[in-house]
Amino acid sequence: MNRDLDLSVQEPPLLVGKTGMGFREFIVFAASIFALTALSIDIMLPVLPEIGQSLGLRQNNNQQLVILVFALGFGISQIVFGPLADRYGRRALMVPALVFYVLSSGVAIFAPGFGGFLLLRLAQGIACAAIRTVLTAVVRDCFKGREMARVMSFVFTVFLVVPVFAPAIGQLISALAGWRNIFLFLALAGLVLGIWSASRLGETQNPRDRIRMSIGSVAHAFAIVFSNRQTIGYTFAVTFFFGGLFAFIVSVQQVFDTIYGLGDWFAIAFGVSSIGTAAASLINGALVRRIGMRLISHTSLLIYIGFGLAFWLAGSAGEPPFVVTYALLCGLMVMFGFIVANFNAMAMEPMGHVAGTASAVIGMITTTGGTVLGGLVGLAFDGTVVPLATGFAVYGSCALVVVLWTERGRLFASPDTKDSMA
Repeated sequence: MNRDLDLSVQEPPLLVGKTGMGFREFIVFAASIFALTALSIDIMLPVLPEIGQSLGLRQNNNQQLVILVFALGFGISQIVFGPLADRYGRRALMVPALVFYVLSSGVAIFAPGFGGFLLLRLAQGIACAAIRTVLTAVVRDCFKGREMARVMSFVFTVFLVVPVFAPAIGQLISALAGWRNIFLFLALAGLVLGIWSASRLGETQNPRDRIRMSIGSVAHAFAIVFSNRQTIGYTFAVTFFFGGLFAFIVSVQQVFDTIYGLGDWFAIAFGVSSIGTAAASLINGALVRRIGMRLISHTSLLIYIGFGLAFWLAGSAGEPPFVVTYALLCGLMVMFGFIVANFNAMAMEPMGHVAGTASAVIGMITTTGGTVLGGLVGLAFDGTVVPLATGFAVYGSCALVVVLWTERGRLFASPDTKDSMA
């Protein structure tokens, strides 16, 4: 039996003592927290045209704001919750954040207009930022190095599996009860996680690592994050990959429907395209301890750029057949699964003593930056695949430049000399 794939083998005693959960329960809990964010985004994709029509939108591209506003709230507000998690601990923020998510989701059911609806989506994003920031800090409290990359890969796999089912769930709820009841479903999911957190999650932060809530202490923690070459370099690299991801998310409904006319097949096509990403993340979790984060992620980075350039060439030559577009998009998403968990782990690795603030800074930069970059591509949709293909090619190339700077021109470094870097 492959010991890397068996979550019951060699259960880390540090984790059990800190969280009050066993290893497998913690993985399921952490994955569920990550899944809530993914669900809040992907469940909306098939009903964006219906939301736009119901709330009186005239420009089809503006329906992308349902996704982008949530992502902006999620990204920007992490800068607040990281220092709070380092000051007051992890558990003190988790339950109130989930309560806020439940309330904002419940009120969204009754939103009368598009402006008010977007404010509630912003609130949902802020709540998800709090719970994700705390969860990432909890993982860093309990793991480091390759073990952290392994755990994040397992957790991130669930985050990537959610898109397989979420659009179909949204489509089903909308067909049976109307799109507004999607928010009732989300509120109930948040309520379950709130009860689980309140009853099972222990405090994982070392009390000696708590910082005072002052401008000086927070600025010092930020300085630590920005002064570490590995942390800031891989943070910006992830930002470019998130730019490609958000470009795909906000454009995919229009690409699949407007260009290729998939209609009701959209949810299936989008779901299948996510399977490879989830599989790649899971395989990464099994392999990373053997061959290292850099060898896997740097190789995948180069392949990602190759797929992006091929997509751009195909789109520039005219409208490519659906099978070509779909194959290239699936290939890009598979490489994304091999890259992002490793890049995030390498960014967080030197930040153990300020994990909450580091998680917030990294999350703010990657999500906000990725949202802006993705939004630029999405809003440029012109009835062709060229804007999306260009985004993948350009953002992948920019990520390579940043990684080369971070590693001082050296890729595929020996795991023994690099992966333990602190």
